Amino acid sequence: MKRTLVDLFESSVKQYANNTFLLEKIGKEFQPTTYAEVQKKVYQLGAGLQALGVKKGDTMALLSEGCNMWIIGELAMFYAGAINVPLSIKLEESNDLLFRLIHGEVKYIMVSGTQLKKVRLIKDQLPNVEKVIVFDEMPSYEEKEISLAEVQKMGDEFLATHSMEEFLAIGQSIQNDDYATITYTSGTTADPKGVILTHRNYTSNVEQSLTLVDINEHWRTLIILPLDHCFAHVVGFYIMCSVGAAVATTQVGRTPLETLKNIPLNIKEVKPHFILSVPALAKTFKKNIEQGIRAKGKNTVKLFNFALATAQLYHGETNLESKGWRILLKPLVCLFDKILFSKVRENFGGELKFFIGGGALLDKDLQKFYMGIGMPMYQGYGLSEATPVLSSNGPEKFRLGSSGKLVKPLELKICDSDGKELPVGEKGEIVVKGENVMAGYWKNPVASAETVRDGYLYTGDLGYMGKDGLLYVLGRFKSLLIGSDGEKYSPEGIEEALVQHSPSIDQVMLYNNQSNYTTALIVPNKERIAKFIERQGLKLNTPEGKKAAIAAIEADINKFKKGGDAELGGMFPDRWLPSTFAVLAEPFTEQNQMINSTMKMVRGKIEKAYAQRIESLYTAEGKNIYNDDNLNAFA
Repeated sequence: MKRTLVDLFESSVKQYANNTFLLEKIGKEFQPTTYAEVQKKVYQLGAGLQALGVKKGDTMALLSEGCNMWIIGELAMFYAGAINVPLSIKLEESNDLLFRLIHGEVKYIMVSGTQLKKVRLIKDQLPNVEKVIVFDEMPSYEEKEISLAEVQKMGDEFLATHSMEEFLAIGQSIQNDDYATITYTSGTTADPKGVILTHRNYTSNVEQSLTLVDINEHWRTLIILPLDHCFAHVVGFYIMCSVGAAVATTQVGRTPLETLKNIPLNIKEVKPHFILSVPALAKTFKKNIEQGIRAKGKNTVKLFNFALATAQLYHGETNLESKGWRILLKPLVCLFDKILFSKVRENFGGELKFFIGGGALLDKDLQKFYMGIGMPMYQGYGLSEATPVLSSNGPEKFRLGSSGKLVKPLELKICDSDGKELPVGEKGEIVVKGENVMAGYWKNPVASAETVRDGYLYTGDLGYMGKDGLLYVLGRFKSLLIGSDGEKYSPEGIEEALVQHSPSIDQVMLYNNQSNYTTALIVPNKERIAKFIERQGLKLNTPEGKKAAIAAIEADINKFKKGGDAELGGMFPDRWLPSTFAVLAEPFTEQNQMINSTMKMVRGKIEKAYAQRIESLYTAEGKNIYNDDNLNAFA
C-alpha cells in the first residue's frame, strides 16, 4: 500500500482540518494554526518551489531553529518532489556545513535569518546551489538569495495559472521507496554519513511508534530538541500529525542561551502532555526543581525528601511485578502528590504525563526522581538508521534500566561478533529488520553494505533481550575494552558511574586495546576540586594543590575497586577500572568535535587527538599519576 509522508499529511488534513496542528509564539502568546491552514501554506510554498525550478529528486537543505516554517518548509519540499537534508544549527564550523552541502549535492537551501551568515561565509564554495530561500525579512539580499515572501508570491501566481491537479501531481507521484531525507549522523567515528530515509521508512516508524504510546488528537507536545534530530522529526511532529494532535516549537531567543531559558516558560504556556528530552536537559530541570524546594526553607526540603523517598519506594523500578506490601503506601503517596508534587508539576504546565528520553542512557537515579514526582521519564532506544524508534518504556510497561518493549512489527536478534544469533539473556550486537530500516548511506556503498546485510540493520550497539520481553542496551558493541587475553567489556556503564559518583570527574573515556591494564582520559571538574582542596588549605595553582587534585581523582576511582566504597566497590571487575589516567586540560565538546549532537563521545576522534597521551600511559612514567602532563593540566 502506498503510504508516503504526503499521503499521511493529506489524510490528517481530511480528518482533522479544524484541529490545531502548529503552535508558535508570536508576540506574547502561542498562536494556533489549524491543519487546513497549514495545508494552504504548504501548497503555497510547494507551488513556489515548483515555480522556482525545483525538480523531483533535487536535494534541498534546511538550516533553521525549530519553528512553523521548518515543518511547513519540509512538507512543501515533498510537494515539489525534493529530498530534505536537515542540518543542525550547532554546525558552527564552515567545514562541517560545507561537507554536508557539497556531499549532499544540495541545490536549494532554506535558512532562517540568524543562520544565514553561515551560508554567506561559504557560498563561494557552493557552485551547485541555485537559490537560498531566507525565512526572515532581511535588510538586503545577496546574489542567489530570495525572500520567503517572494517564493510564496510565486506560489500564489503558480496556483492561479495551474490547476490543483497539476500542482498535486508531483507530490502524488512519490512512491514509498522514494527518498524523503538525507540525515547526516554526527558520527562517533569518521566523516559524518548521510542516512537515506524513504517516505515509507518514516510512515512505517510512525505506525510502529504508536504501538508504544497511546496518544490522540487532544494531545500537545512542545519540541525542545532540534528539529533536524530524527527523534524530534518522527516522534515530535509526524506521530502528532498522524493522529491530529498539536505541535508547539520553542520560542527562539536572540542567542542559543536565551532559547534555552525560554524552555521552562514555554512548557508552562503550552501545557504539553509529553516532552522528548535528553539527559542534559532532564538534569537541568531536576536542578531547577531542587533549587525551588531549597528556596522554601529547611522544613520544606525535609518534607520533600521524605515524600520523594516514599513515592519512589511505592512506585519501585517496574510495573511488571506486584507492589506487595508497598500498596499500603498509596494513601500517603496520594497525599504527598496533592500537597507537594502537583505543585511541582504546575511548573511543567500541570498536564505532563511523561518525558521520553532517547540518545544517551538515562541514569536510574534521574528516572527515579521523575517517577517519584509523578512525571515519569521513560527510556527509549533508537538510531537514525532505523528512522529512529526501536523500543521504549511507557505507562503500560516499564522497567528502569531497560530500553523498554520493541515497536511492532519489528524483527530483532542479538548476535555475536561472527553474526551468529544468541539466546535470550545473552549480550551481543543488536540487529533489527523492519520497514523502518534505512535505504543506505548516501554515496557510501561500502558503509551501506557493512551496516545493512540481507535487510538486517547491524546497529553497532551492545545489548540483550530480557526474559521480561524488554530490551536492555548496554553501550557500543564496537567500542569495547579488549584485554590482553582477548576478553571484552563495554566501557559505557563504568564511564557513566564514574562521572555520576565522582565529584572530581566531569568526563571520562576508558581505553584498553589488548593491554594488561585499562587506562582513562579524564576531564576534571576543576571547580569542585578547587573547593575540595581549599578545605585542606591548598590552592589549585600551586604544586601541592595540583598533587592533591590528582590524588582526589585517584581516590574517586578507587571507590569502585574491591574493598573501596561500601556501595560502589566491586560494582565492576577491577581489570576494567583505570590503573592510571591522563588528566586533560580541555573538555570534550561539540566545538572540538569530541562530542556529537546526541551528546555521545566520538571515541575515534578522542583517541586520535590524544594518541600520544594514551601511548604514554603504557610507559613507566605514565603509570605515575603525578607525571608532568597531569600536573600541567591544572596550569
